Amino acid sequence: MTNAPTENLTRADGSPLRVLVVDDEQMLADLLASALRYEGWEVTTAGTGIAAVRSAQEIDPDVIVLDIMLPDGSGLRILEELRRQRKPAGVIII
Repeated sequence: MTNAPTENLTRADGSPLRVLVVDDEQMLADLLASALRYEGWEVTTAGTGIAAVRSAQEIDPDVIVLDIMLPDGSGLRILEELRRQRKPAGVIII
């Protein structure tokens, strides 16, 4: 059995996929960011809902990894705000 090389996922223009990791636990956010960077993704992290909304406006992420419990409110409330303000992105809630 041979391992075929895998190709990194990219945006239509060939640039890396952008992911926004939102978690107030810095160690977990760093771990997720590190793993995603290893896979070739462009990663931005945010530790609060307010920072997540601001970052999403700046980087236009393709995927958002979102903590459900943030210090400034529910991750679901932040998700509603993100959906109101920008185009849809894939979301993984943790």
